[in-house]
Amino acid sequence: MTESGHAARVVLAPDKFKGSLTAAEVAAAVAAGLVDVLPQLETIMLPVADGGDGTVAAALSAGFDEIIVDAVGPTGEPVRAPYALHADRAVVELAAVVGLTGLPEGRFDSLGSSTYGLGLVIADAIRRGAATIVLGLGGSASTDGGSGMVQALGARLLDADGNDLPPGGGNLTRLARLDLSPLRDTLGDTTVIVASDVDNPLLGPNGAAAVFGPQKGADPDEVQRLEQSLRQWSQLVSEATGRNDAERAGAGAAGGAGFAALALLNAEIRPGIELILDLIDFDRRVVGADLVVTGEGSLDQQSLAGKAPIGVARAAARAGVRVVAVAGRLQLSPQALREAGISAAYALTDLEPDLDRCIANASSLLHRVGAQIAKEWLD
Repeated sequence: MTESGHAARVVLAPDKFKGSLTAAEVAAAVAAGLVDVLPQLETIMLPVADGGDGTVAAALSAGFDEIIVDAVGPTGEPVRAPYALHADRAVVELAAVVGLTGLPEGRFDSLGSSTYGLGLVIADAIRRGAATIVLGLGGSASTDGGSGMVQALGARLLDADGNDLPPGGGNLTRLARLDLSPLRDTLGDTTVIVASDVDNPLLGPNGAAAVFGPQKGADPDEVQRLEQSLRQWSQLVSEATGRNDAERAGAGAAGGAGFAALALLNAEIRPGIELILDLIDFDRRVVGADLVVTGEGSLDQQSLAGKAPIGVARAAARAGVRVVAVAGRLQLSPQALREAGISAAYALTDLEPDLDRCIANASSLLHRVGAQIAKEWLD
């Protein structure tokens, strides 16, 4: 009970602990510890994501329906991919269909992998009546400039002989002509909103190939070829649309899928966590809470650049609700946390310094942290 006599209410809005627990599992483990100490406590589970893997899961936790669709993975193998649908709004996550985790046996294919499967998922959502599609970009296995995505949505990418190019970033050097009218027919009046925190342009030393290509297995020669491919792709898209989106912030996201979303799906890009918080109606659901618990696997300098816990803290501050965080490991000073709107943070490595054991036992450690938070902040 709180001083006012009502049962305390806690909103649990963590991101995933990458390689260990999903956001929903983190929330459940902390909640179990809270309720051990305060059995009457009301807990509200609002797991979050920042636009990468976990975006669909956040929407499902907020009451969206799960749709499973037949698609293809980054190198063309059949996959079953989930997305979330509620009324006329869909949430689609690149990582869930053509992400790095979808590479067979983890084998990179930097020139041949594509976003074609992502386009198949988007097309299914449009067929089911989605008027707005929230597209989470992150964790991509390809550097195809989003060309595969728009091919699956009807665009024709043709070589000099009028043949359709096979998907894959490495093939775009042979691109000679675009036919975008079938893509426009598929899209109709669909609104696309991209969730991404990447502000890289498409081309150049800070672009998709140079910065992210090596993370997807591209050697220096392949990076150069992909850069040429993306340059050819952007030039023809620019000629077809009458505008240049290659330099826009976020065009380089997800191997350039951000570029195709901006230029050909007329998308708006928004910071991932802001979009997710809107999606799960966080501002309304946090009102009257006594505490918000957020967190992620590693709370560090990168977190301060707009990662999920910081977005949650900002939103909770607007509602006047205190925030504490949980993390696998903590690399921020108490002052940095306070400046970010987080009153305190609890690191699992303080309970279990051995990192492997910490990861393996994250759920039970979070349970203990939940009990500690209940005693220190609510009891």
